[in-house]
Amino acid sequence: MARGRLRIYLGAAPGVGKTYAMLAEAHRRLGRGTDLVVGLVEDHDRPLTAALAQGLEGVPRRRLTHRGADFGELDLDALLARSPQVALVDELAHTNIPGCRNAKRWQDVEELLAAGIDVISTVNIQHLESLGDVVEGITGVRQRETVPDEVVRRADQIELVDMSPQALRRRLAHGNVYAPEKIDAALAHYFRPGNLTALRELALLWTADRVDEYLQRYRAEQGIQGTWQARERIVVGLTGGPEGATLIRRAARIADRGSGGELLAVHISRSDGLAAGGSPQSLIEQRALVESLGGTFHTVLGDEPAGGLLDFARGVNATQIVLGISRRRPWQYVYGPGVGATVTRGSGDIDVHMVTHEHAAGGRGRLPVRRVTDLGRTRTVAGWLIGVAGPPLLALLLTQVHAFGLSTDMLLFLSLTVCAALVGGLYPAVASALIGSSALNYWFTPPLHTFTISEPQNILAVAIFTAVAIAVASVVDLAARRTHQAARNQAEAQTLSALAGTVLRGAPTGEAPFTDESLLTALLDQVRETFQQESAALLERPDERAPWQLTAASGIDPPARPEQADVDVPVGDHLALALRGRVLPAEDRRLLGAFAAQAAVLLDRRRLAGEAAAARREAEGNRIRTALLAAVSHDLRTPLAGIKAAVSSLRSEDVEWGEEDEAELLAGIESGADRLDHLINNLLDMSRLQTGTVTPLIQPTDLDEVVPYALGGVPPEGVRLDVPESLPMIHADAGLLERALANLIENAVKYSPDGRRVLVKADALHPAGTRARVELRIVDRGPGVPEEARERIFAPFQRYGDAPRGAGVGLGLAVARGFVEAMGGTVTAEDTPGGGLTMVVTLPAVDLPDHRPMPTRKAEPV
Repeated sequence: MARGRLRIYLGAAPGVGKTYAMLAEAHRRLGRGTDLVVGLVEDHDRPLTAALAQGLEGVPRRRLTHRGADFGELDLDALLARSPQVALVDELAHTNIPGCRNAKRWQDVEELLAAGIDVISTVNIQHLESLGDVVEGITGVRQRETVPDEVVRRADQIELVDMSPQALRRRLAHGNVYAPEKIDAALAHYFRPGNLTALRELALLWTADRVDEYLQRYRAEQGIQGTWQARERIVVGLTGGPEGATLIRRAARIADRGSGGELLAVHISRSDGLAAGGSPQSLIEQRALVESLGGTFHTVLGDEPAGGLLDFARGVNATQIVLGISRRRPWQYVYGPGVGATVTRGSGDIDVHMVTHEHAAGGRGRLPVRRVTDLGRTRTVAGWLIGVAGPPLLALLLTQVHAFGLSTDMLLFLSLTVCAALVGGLYPAVASALIGSSALNYWFTPPLHTFTISEPQNILAVAIFTAVAIAVASVVDLAARRTHQAARNQAEAQTLSALAGTVLRGAPTGEAPFTDESLLTALLDQVRETFQQESAALLERPDERAPWQLTAASGIDPPARPEQADVDVPVGDHLALALRGRVLPAEDRRLLGAFAAQAAVLLDRRRLAGEAAAARREAEGNRIRTALLAAVSHDLRTPLAGIKAAVSSLRSEDVEWGEEDEAELLAGIESGADRLDHLINNLLDMSRLQTGTVTPLIQPTDLDEVVPYALGGVPPEGVRLDVPESLPMIHADAGLLERALANLIENAVKYSPDGRRVLVKADALHPAGTRARVELRIVDRGPGVPEEARERIFAPFQRYGDAPRGAGVGLGLAVARGFVEAMGGTVTAEDTPGGGLTMVVTLPAVDLPDHRPMPTRKAEPV
């Protein structure tokens, strides 16, 4: 029996319309005469979904009792007995009630597919097993019901049901997803715009990867070798040469021309791991450049660069290859046509771009290649002694023995040549071969004691000996050089790894984190130790005519100028790394350049951190200055007006006040004076904040003690409080918080229609991986504010809509946001479900001593 086919509707979040799309597909198939049965559909009391399910044949649910409650599950046996062509089974990740045959619904679906029944199902991206940790980090909610990714990957069709976060939130606010009593909590927590945007991106990326998998699998199954230009994939070939950055930027521009273009950089490395195919430091820098442009970097092993590049390009279905014009000299083309020509000839339907650059042709910018191994002075001298003095001494010894023939004598001289190559390298070995062949000719080849050779076979033997000796010496020297290069590359790699670790890891575990200053000192210490120098200094100057300044140093008597150093490495025009102690060989300067580049990064990071701190201080001063001016012009008027009115009433000669009335007026004056005094004290504190002489008094504060004081300027019947005493304490300045909340509440009451109370409620939030916070929501039922105008209402002197001039000068919300942000919190505006505006104040909570989860509460309808 053929296995059934599985079709899955994938969504980013509940409510996007997966079940509705599944039911619409069911009606289309019924119209075509397909035998279709509803195994199980969850409409979640959504009228439109329930209406669409009408008219479809269904299998009754299997009723089960669990912990005293009645549940309806998929009746798998009844559906198998009915054996339709197509079955609808909603919510693939659902966990079955104990008593069912299978623990998970996807296992029920597997049985239906095995029975030859096609299945249409639904699942949300957050229910995929591999994405559980990612979704928890985004939403703070751990999904307990999951389905293995492989089950969804094996689906014959996956259709993404997409909806923008704004549209989904509108559906939610209109009551099309959840019941009214759940809307507020859903909008405030799981269905935040940021959460929905992140989940949507996950769904789109996961689906795009599956589409790419299907395409690659189809091409493999059909044996398609040609390029399908479904997506522009630009492969740029890198050698590690100085032209790499130019090629990468050019390839990135080509990739950006089309939507969805992909940039892939590839470096073909020798499979023996010994030959350096370019500068390792340049490859590191080029990798960083590729990744900063949104591309990926790949290293492929291969002895033939052109073939390896073409194989890689075809393997990734590349559409274009970008290469640089060769840096070879003209005479070097006798060895072959070059990588560019070979790739162009074998590219087939892949376009090849040959990019010119300043290092092309004539050998400019060629990487230095050291042809002679640096074996040290002792080994070099010993090698020359063996190569020059060894053959005459061996000849003298053999003339005294007279025990061997010519062939044996040649092998002994050849052994001496190999020994010279092992000890001293190529040139002593060549000298040994030439001197040895002369000695063989003079003492051991007839006629003796002359350089004449009488027998032709002896001429050939001596010539072969000379050629073999030189060849063997070259091979031995090459092996020695490759071994030396491998050991050096390994040492360089270990040094670079330690260099990167110093910066990335910071201080060891249990110690205070390194500052940029201490990291610079540690880096210079490492330079001094690695290259065995007496001192190291980092020198900087603002321009070319300014004197050098010592930025950081390590060791005794560091150089104050590059001219005083034994080695200096410039980093740009205004920075240099200077060493004192000994002169370094040229091959060490490449590694030293990596240290200098890392030092420049640390300096830039320190400079940027200082600029960011200055910008934060300036922004903080501007925010406090704005709040200060706003409070003076906006908040002082209310208590002053009350005091003036009471005083004017008492001074009036037209009215005779009784004792009770006078007492009430005097109480009003006293209350206004107290409020004015309290406000002036806060303003004085704000003034000192502006000058940097004091900071807000941030301390643990009970929100339920601050909120009642903020209601002094509004009628009690206009506000309903929902601030539980069980909330954790918050980090805040009680005075600043009171003024901020008073402005927000007064604004909400001002715009609420008569008879509709403003709701002030608070919740504690502690999503996984984030700091605990307390959220205060001030909900009104006024006209609301369009999304594009929500940021403008927080600007000073802004009044939304046609508010009358007597309604204020538009500073209340600006004051509130300035105060809250000065305490490390945020103020944002959201839609109120059903109409109106909700102001959301978020402040950091004091961590619980036992690190238990923060208590959370369900939202209540207004």
